[in-house]
Amino acid sequence: MTDTKKFENGIFDVDINKKMRSSYLDYSMSVIVARALPDVRDGLKPVHRRILYGMSELGLASNGSYKKSARLVGDVMGKYHPHGDSSIYDATVRLAQNFNMRYPLVDGQGNFGNIDGDGAAAMRYTEVKMTKMAEEMLRDINKDTVDFVPNFDNDQTEPVVLPARFPNLLVNGSSGIAVGMATNMPPHNMNEIIDGVVKYIDNDEVTIKELEEIIKGPDFPTGAQIMGREGIDKAYRTGRGKIKIRAVCEIEESKKNRDRIIITELPYQVNKSALVMKIAELTKEKTIEGITKITDSSTKRGIRIIIDLKRDANAQVILNKLYKETQMEVTFGIINLALVNGEPKVLNLKQLIRYYVDHQVEVITRRTQYDLNKAEKRAHIIEGLFIALDNIDKVIKIIRGSKDDSEVKEKLLKEFGLTDEQSQAILDMRLRRLTGLEREKLQSEYDKLIEDIKRYKNILENNSVLMDLIKTELLEIKDKYGDLRKTVISADASDIELEDVIKEEDVVITLTNMGYIKRMPEGTYKPQKRGGKGITALSQKEDDFVNDLFVTSTHDRLLFFTNLGKVYILRAFEIPEASRSSKGMALVNLLNLSKGEFVTSVINSREYDPELYLLMITEKGLIKKTSNKEFKNIRKNGLIGISLRDKDQLISVHIVKGDEEIMLVTKNGKAIRFPIDSIRPSGRNAMGVKTISLSKDDIIVSSDLTNEGKYLLTVSENGYGKLTELEEYRSQSRGGKGLITYKVTNKTGFVTAGRIVNKSDDLMLIADSGIIIRLLIEDISVNGRNTQGVKLMNVKDSKIVAITKYIGD
Repeated sequence: MTDTKKFENGIFDVDINKKMRSSYLDYSMSVIVARALPDVRDGLKPVHRRILYGMSELGLASNGSYKKSARLVGDVMGKYHPHGDSSIYDATVRLAQNFNMRYPLVDGQGNFGNIDGDGAAAMRYTEVKMTKMAEEMLRDINKDTVDFVPNFDNDQTEPVVLPARFPNLLVNGSSGIAVGMATNMPPHNMNEIIDGVVKYIDNDEVTIKELEEIIKGPDFPTGAQIMGREGIDKAYRTGRGKIKIRAVCEIEESKKNRDRIIITELPYQVNKSALVMKIAELTKEKTIEGITKITDSSTKRGIRIIIDLKRDANAQVILNKLYKETQMEVTFGIINLALVNGEPKVLNLKQLIRYYVDHQVEVITRRTQYDLNKAEKRAHIIEGLFIALDNIDKVIKIIRGSKDDSEVKEKLLKEFGLTDEQSQAILDMRLRRLTGLEREKLQSEYDKLIEDIKRYKNILENNSVLMDLIKTELLEIKDKYGDLRKTVISADASDIELEDVIKEEDVVITLTNMGYIKRMPEGTYKPQKRGGKGITALSQKEDDFVNDLFVTSTHDRLLFFTNLGKVYILRAFEIPEASRSSKGMALVNLLNLSKGEFVTSVINSREYDPELYLLMITEKGLIKKTSNKEFKNIRKNGLIGISLRDKDQLISVHIVKGDEEIMLVTKNGKAIRFPIDSIRPSGRNAMGVKTISLSKDDIIVSSDLTNEGKYLLTVSENGYGKLTELEEYRSQSRGGKGLITYKVTNKTGFVTAGRIVNKSDDLMLIADSGIIIRLLIEDISVNGRNTQGVKLMNVKDSKIVAITKYIGD
């Protein structure tokens, strides 16, 4: 049954759904096969193949004269590629650009654009011819090495693929977007690729790891440096991977004792002019501070961008920010997608080499067979000429006594057994060739032909000889066109397991209200008696103070939750170590925080455990439980941990099993305790459920798990505090009004925080003046719920803004 029916009036009834599907599939395959993807054998898309073949047909040899680009474009469009002149010219321009092609295939004369993004001049102004490399792509094409097919109007024929005497797909790479798929293959160094192919020819069981010892990685025409091998290894093994490319820079001191950054190489396909403008824009917006001047001193000989810095600027810090904020560092996503027998496939390194070698086996076999046929035909004719020369008088008599050529051929066949081809050669032979000298020349030619025939047959009959020939010809190309690597492969910090070289020890992490963080040895703070004055925690920055302090291990995985409900990750050893009096480093240099975003909660997570949950509490009393599985892979830009309503913010996070109880404390001295299993798990983007009924002026100030101690420690902003036994707080239903936990007065001020503790723990109190005091919790008296406690810290004109505990033995 067909999808189309024809009625008597000539109208067709068509199923539109099936028709659209089949039509779109036809279109997709046309784009994939005939336009967007390269062939694995020659590494060319149809337009590039037609351009090179068109140049060959126009006689644009590398040692010849140039011809107008418009001439080439018109010829290619009229004969082979009826898709518009701009697509042909744009492709031609790219083949001529030495900053796009590792080994250009078009030799252009005139303006062919530049790395600043300026386009090429119109095709009527520029001229082209082939490079020597392009001639290697076409070498032996007239020896029946590849198949030819009719062009679009059956007026001409064009090659299905070029002989490609070097691995162009690997050497020059390719990029293209088809329907539902794309290819993005980086260029490589000619020497390395040919050595890799030779290694495969010698041993087709060679591993990808062994090939990587020869083929180090991509080699871009603009140089630059690849950071790390992980992406390269993955791409070579699977056909897909991501590599990080970074500009090559130097930090040098100018005559005025000021540092300056010199950029000498840029990542592949980065627009130099746009990069300079971006740096200037970031400097103007003060996103990057410390730059005084940017000068582009680049010439045809190379790139040189000079970034002058202020006298007190840290050049390395600014350089790191430039890598982060600009295209001085980019990611190149490798997709080794190519057509194999007309079918798109993602290929690993060994497969790419194998398909190229298979193509060369076919090319050399067909070329050798062509040469063999030609040599045997010529030898056959010379054998006939020898017979004619040995019997010249009879031959002349036959020719004189015959009416026409056909009678001559018939008599020569009957008299000497000569074939039609031999007889025709005798008829075409001139009298001057009857001399003895000419016979010597024919004999010499014949002897050489016999040797060639023997050699050709040896190649065709012995695979090892054939492979050696491919190897020899590839090594000749390497000697002619090979060069040194331009791109350096540098070690990346991500390739090194820093945890293995960092000593594991307890450290104190402090975080200030204005987002400065630092790491210090755990012994920095010694316990003091209750009511002491404390010690300075940092070199006080105006209007800044420490609002979070906790003890962790250098190897711990730290999750940073922000007021906006996002989560970021750092290892403790990644936080810079600093002295007790220094302010530390701004978190924005370590985490990719947005404007108005700041960290409100930090938790330790040494190992990832998918059986656990993250419990999140907001200032307005919402709570949410989310599986730890959803936080396994935290990106550089962070993840959404909880969705928040207007003006609400995330204040605390806990790692829980789900069978614990949570205790929440409010600013006005209320507390509520309820089981966590009363909360159903929800996804990262959920908002959470109600914990407690808050009065209009009340908010949640802290939360803790009840299994972390036997007492609730409550501290007020004016330095008062107390311990209350947890037994005094009965478990309630979530969403209730809670119980009174602290008597708030003008003397005590509002509650700053409440923590679940044991008497063996230590307490650290942080004031907004930057003063910290460490107390023994066993020195704090135990009181009932509706009391104000005792003086813990003499705050004078400041207020307690945060507390933290240090778990004792």
